[in-house]
Amino acid sequence: MLHSNDNSLKTQFTPSTLNPAAPVKTVTSPIEQASIGRTVVIKGEVSGSESLYIDGRVEGTLSFKEHRVTVGRNGTVAANILAREVVIMGKVTGNIECSDRVDIRSEGSLTGDIVSQRISVEDGALLRGSVQLTPAETKTNKQEKEVPKSFAAVAGKTN
Repeated sequence: MLHSNDNSLKTQFTPSTLNPAAPVKTVTSPIEQASIGRTVVIKGEVSGSESLYIDGRVEGTLSFKEHRVTVGRNGTVAANILAREVVIMGKVTGNIECSDRVDIRSEGSLTGDIVSQRISVEDGALLRGSVQLTPAETKTNKQEKEVPKSFAAVAGKTN
């Protein structure tokens, strides 16, 4: 072991290349999300199996059945949207069909019809169109609707 009588601070040497023998750690986010930047314009059918953030312009159709579509403050969408969840902070012209919810933030605007289980419209948001809320099918609702025959027989029986 080397000792030095010099008490001044020493700078540490940091290698500029990776050690090929060392394991490489990859950082993955739990939620993957594709992004369309401010200067990007897409015309046509866009679909995917991850969430999508739009800050540019999209014309056509958007199909993300199991994921979220977010229209950012700079985003402009002229398309029908099919998704699990839609968040609007920019401008959307088109119909939206969601399996979960539509969220229109205060700076967002939507001109089109909505079919969804839930909807949230903040003060200041613009919504022009119709809204159709679909009931959520839950196990308790199904169980209440399906009365076993043995219960029906006992319920109708009088002494």
